[in-house]
Amino acid sequence: MLDFIRSHRRLMMIILALFVVPGLGLVGIQGFRGMFDNSGNAAKVGSDVITRQQFDAALRDQTDRARQMLGQSYDPKTFDTPAMRQSVLDGMIQQRVVGQETRRLNLTASDEAVRNAIMAIPAIAALKRPDGSFDAATYQQLLAAQGMTGPQLDASERFQLASTQITQNIGQSALLPHALAQRLAALIGQQRDVQGLVLRAADYRVRVQPSEAEIKRYYDDHHAEFTTPESATIQYVVLSSASLAQSVKPSEADVAKYYQDHLSQYRTAGEVRASHILITVDKNASAAQRAAAKAKANDILKQVTAHPDQFAALAKSDSQDPGSAAKGGDLGYFGRGMMLKPFEDAAFSLQKGQISPLVETDFGYHIIEVTDVKPPVTRALADVHDDIVHALQNDAAAKRYADDIDGFSNTVYEQADSLQPAADKFGLTIQTASVTRSPNPAAQAGDPANNAKVLAAVFGDDVLKNKHNTAAIDIGNKTQVAARVMQYKPVALPPLEQVREAVRNKLVDAQAAELARKDGTARLQAFEKSPADPAALTGFSPVAKVTRSDAQGVPAAAMGPIFKASAAKLPAFVGIDLPDGGGYAIYRINQVTAGAPVDAAHMGAIEQQLAQISAQGEVSAYLAALRKRTKVKIYSLDSAPAENTEP
Repeated sequence: MLDFIRSHRRLMMIILALFVVPGLGLVGIQGFRGMFDNSGNAAKVGSDVITRQQFDAALRDQTDRARQMLGQSYDPKTFDTPAMRQSVLDGMIQQRVVGQETRRLNLTASDEAVRNAIMAIPAIAALKRPDGSFDAATYQQLLAAQGMTGPQLDASERFQLASTQITQNIGQSALLPHALAQRLAALIGQQRDVQGLVLRAADYRVRVQPSEAEIKRYYDDHHAEFTTPESATIQYVVLSSASLAQSVKPSEADVAKYYQDHLSQYRTAGEVRASHILITVDKNASAAQRAAAKAKANDILKQVTAHPDQFAALAKSDSQDPGSAAKGGDLGYFGRGMMLKPFEDAAFSLQKGQISPLVETDFGYHIIEVTDVKPPVTRALADVHDDIVHALQNDAAAKRYADDIDGFSNTVYEQADSLQPAADKFGLTIQTASVTRSPNPAAQAGDPANNAKVLAAVFGDDVLKNKHNTAAIDIGNKTQVAARVMQYKPVALPPLEQVREAVRNKLVDAQAAELARKDGTARLQAFEKSPADPAALTGFSPVAKVTRSDAQGVPAAAMGPIFKASAAKLPAFVGIDLPDGGGYAIYRINQVTAGAPVDAAHMGAIEQQLAQISAQGEVSAYLAALRKRTKVKIYSLDSAPAENTEP
């Protein structure tokens, strides 16, 4: 059960928010303020306190996400900065400020919205059975495992939904003039005729002959480029529910019993296919208007009763349902719970080919014809046999896995000098891998030896220095891993003699790129002074007609300068450094053509995008004003005590 919860982060965040985040107002954190002095706090927002523990947890979460996303490119120094710490704290403060404003305005959300939000959580949505029923018992277990109740989860979701109303309402009120969208559309459609002259760094390499002193200086100035990262050769064992499932062989009797016990899962509910003719009635219609609509519907009913073969034709001519009228009133197949109840009850009471009397709903008066009926169908045991075998395997493996977790953990801990006892006791294979401190982005997805948690444990002091087993590490998906280091190689800088050729190549590349840039900037200046000079055309590529949305092969780095260049005097020239030291490029802009008028749909999309940008600005300004009027006290994020009180 715990593994099931761990694999659904959104639910966990909601649960943690209930017990950790003071801004939600659901837990009496304020009552603990007097137990701590300010050294235990990161900030105070109005009457709410953000503790150092909460701040540190949020910072760790942010850092862990960055490490997982960047893999080997992750640099702790980039993220362990005052700016990053302040950014995390600002986000937490904003959460508290919005929460306090939500309570002040007495905002709430409807029961239906709360139900929909909760059912959108994958962990809970998975509890809905194929027959439409809900596994309430597992739902209660899921909540109880975290010390929660249904009302607590309802309250949390209700508050979150209420909080979003503030920013949503402000964002939806953002309006921009139509002229601005037209101007943007014209810029998007603008076409520029350009030619490119590329001076590649590779062509300048033959002119570079670095001295030994230059090679030595480059090596000394760029040690990080030639340093080999720390690495370790490890052994590891994996205890997983997935591997245990392969050893389970359910009997045919077990399969048959499971089928009978879960028969409802294999039963498909009945469906009907129906057509209808709708005469609409406005909810504010007068009695006379409602009577007139009913009279019209009765007149049509008489016609279809007398001539059932004309139902489709009458639906096309008289039905006021725009979605189905053109299709002869056809609504397709539907099951129970998909239509308004009066409509559904009437449809499911009819046999194929029957026509209903008038049926009144909130939309008006319906005449329903059932064109087909699909009775409930139960899939045969033979059709679901393999699915049941897999289910029984997974159930048995999950139970065995749960029974083995403690024993596995105890074995790798108590016999810390070897993984062999754990492998022997639980029938596991000892595997070997070479790893570095950060996950390898190129490694196979789900590789336990490339898991960030495993690597963090492997490179821990006790494991490295004492060659002990790691603790049993839960990497999710009902999988536990334990590892130990067999060989460790620290960060090392090879002597210059070993990497001399690599150093020389990097230096030649850098100097060649610099030569290309100098040559390119000199040519650019000459072209700008004498744009009509024949040299200003020599070596340029054929004309490419580029727009902001169609680069025609022009590098992305050049598109910005090309479209920023003034069109007042043509030809115009721009120069750019090519990415990764590839050289220098000059682009000649010969002609600028206005874009063609855009259609209404395209213009609507542009206006929507502009409105979103404007809405983001409005929301940001509102949140800034909200924070300004809230008393916020920020304590030191470092070890030394300090305070900063905002107005």
